[in-house]
Amino acid sequence: MIYLLSNRRIFLKFIISLAVILAVATATLSAQNIETYGVYYATGKYQDKILLTLRKFLKDGEKCYLAVDLNTLRTQVINASALTVQTESWQTIAAANAATPYFKAITRAGEQALPMQDAGIVQGFTREKGVNLTIDLCPSHKPLDRVIFTSLISEFSKTEKPVPLSLSISGRFMLTHRADIEWLKSLEKAGKLSITWINHTYNHHYSPGVPLQENFLLKPGTDVRFEILGTEIAMLQHGLVPSVFFRFPGLVSDKAMVDKVLSFGLIPIGSDAWLAKGQQAAPGSIVLIHGNGNEPIGVNDFLQLLRSEKKSVISRQWLLYDLRESLQDEFEN
Repeated sequence: MIYLLSNRRIFLKFIISLAVILAVATATLSAQNIETYGVYYATGKYQDKILLTLRKFLKDGEKCYLAVDLNTLRTQVINASALTVQTESWQTIAAANAATPYFKAITRAGEQALPMQDAGIVQGFTREKGVNLTIDLCPSHKPLDRVIFTSLISEFSKTEKPVPLSLSISGRFMLTHRADIEWLKSLEKAGKLSITWINHTYNHHYSPGVPLQENFLLKPGTDVRFEILGTEIAMLQHGLVPSVFFRFPGLVSDKAMVDKVLSFGLIPIGSDAWLAKGQQAAPGSIVLIHGNGNEPIGVNDFLQLLRSEKKSVISRQWLLYDLRESLQDEFEN
């Protein structure tokens, strides 16, 4: 009997592993081919706007850039043939464009790098009543909490269309949730959602019981370059455009790690309202909930928040804000 049970366990593990391999293989077959991906800083003019390139790569054999508008903080993938660039050092570009919202946000995030938890920008600085919603998609074998998104569309579609929100996504989540990602993309395509895709690292390391200073992204031996660039590559392969924002797993970092993330041209985003921890949302808050099925308390708290603000939503006295627009509004003044 023990022998049979043991064989059954081995067989089940084999079936599960095979299913994961097949899922990854299927995703790879339909994914965009991204090669020679790396950091590349240069400036160029595109449609009468000055853009900063952050990455250079080949997409299906064609040379492309991932670039950011220094004023709107919006990113886009541009074919290299459409953008003539001038390669300069990061320091030179930063000095020449220090007054732009992008570099002001970079500076602010660097100044708030000291806390072990929640370093970076933790408020959206909106001047009206409302919040910046961020939903973390850490690695999980549970399905996406789709009720969050359907509820948002139901409550806000009459006053805000598309509904703005930010998704902090990990590479390993993308490996096992392709159908969920396609569903989210379909909501964007239909004009129901406007999603800002935040880098949440590829593996999202976490070891229970290990001190914070040796956990999450601070785990000794972590390949930070892969955790950042590997996630961006996975986003592009799934047809997602990486933003300039980054969220630390567990919101855990130290000064050296914040500086390292900033060196990739990314802006760390924390939260002053992690609902599952009992933190209350206030006007301008960057609200954090998890949509990966692992945090039902936070999801329920947010849905309750929606219900309690229903009248304010209808009268446009309580809104969701686009994180990019919130920071642009703060730093261009």
